[in-house]
Amino acid sequence: MGKAAIMTDTNSGITPDIAEKNGIFLLKMPFFADGKEYTEYVDMRYEDFFEKLNGGAEVSTSQPSPAALTDMWDNILKDFDELVYIPMSSGLSGTYSTAAALSEEYNGRVFVADSRRISVTLSSDVFKALHLANNGISAAEITENLNRSADMQSIYVAVNTLEHLKKSGRVTAAGAAIGTLLGIKPVLQIQGGKLDAYKKVRGMKSAADAMLDGIENDLKTRFADKKVQIRAAFSGNRKNGEDWRQAAADRFPDFEIGLDALPISISCHVGADALGIGISVIS
Repeated sequence: MGKAAIMTDTNSGITPDIAEKNGIFLLKMPFFADGKEYTEYVDMRYEDFFEKLNGGAEVSTSQPSPAALTDMWDNILKDFDELVYIPMSSGLSGTYSTAAALSEEYNGRVFVADSRRISVTLSSDVFKALHLANNGISAAEITENLNRSADMQSIYVAVNTLEHLKKSGRVTAAGAAIGTLLGIKPVLQIQGGKLDAYKKVRGMKSAADAMLDGIENDLKTRFADKKVQIRAAFSGNRKNGEDWRQAAADRFPDFEIGLDALPISISCHVGADALGIGISVIS
C-alpha cells in the first residue's frame, strides 16, 4: 500500500520477465492469426508468430476487452491505493479512450496517462513513472507529468515489406505494388502520437541511414542540451536487430543504445524485418 502501482501493456515492448523484475504490472495484448485469437506471451511464442506470418497468415490486432482491464485493476488495487495505466498512444489505438472511460468508475484510484507513445518510447515513460512512484509521487502527479512531456520523443520505423501497410490502408494496393517493384522502403515517424510518413527511400540501408539522420536532427534541434535515451528496435530476426543497434551505436558513440524486439501487436502492422529507433527526453 502507499505508493502508486504502474501498469502498462505489451505494446511497450516490456517483456513479462522485465515487468516482474521491476514491479511493473503488464497486460498482455490480444491479436489474431488466421481468424483465431491469441494473447502475446500466453499462447504463441514470438518465433512461432513470425513463422506463421512468413507463411502467409492473415494477422491483425485488437484492443483488450474491458473485462481484461478492470479485472487487472481490481487485483492491483487489492494491494495498492491507486494505479497509473500507461497504454499506447490514443492516436494509434482506442485503448486509451476505453480505459479512460472505465477509470471513471474507480473513484479516483485509477489514472490513465496518454503519453502519445508506443514501443521503445512508451517503455521509457513506464520506467520514468516507476521511478516517480518509488519516490512517493502520487498517481495524479505521475499522470500529469507523463501527459505534459508526451511530445518530448520521436520514433522512426522502416518496414521491409509494404504488404501489411497495404492491408491496414496506409498505402494503396497500386502504391504497394509499385513500391515493391522499385524497392522503395517507407520510413515512418511517430511524433505527437500519430503515425506519419517521414521519407521514402530505396533499400533498407538507405532507410536505416534516414532514421539515424532523423535522430541526429532531433539531437541538434528539438532535444539539444537535453538528457535523452535512445533505443533501437526490430521485428523478427534478432541478428538484424543486433546489427542495427550496432549501427546506431557507431553513429552515436556517446550514447548507450538499448535494443527491444517490437511486440507482436506492432509486428502485425509492420511485418518481419522492420527496424525502428526512438529517442526520449528522460529529465
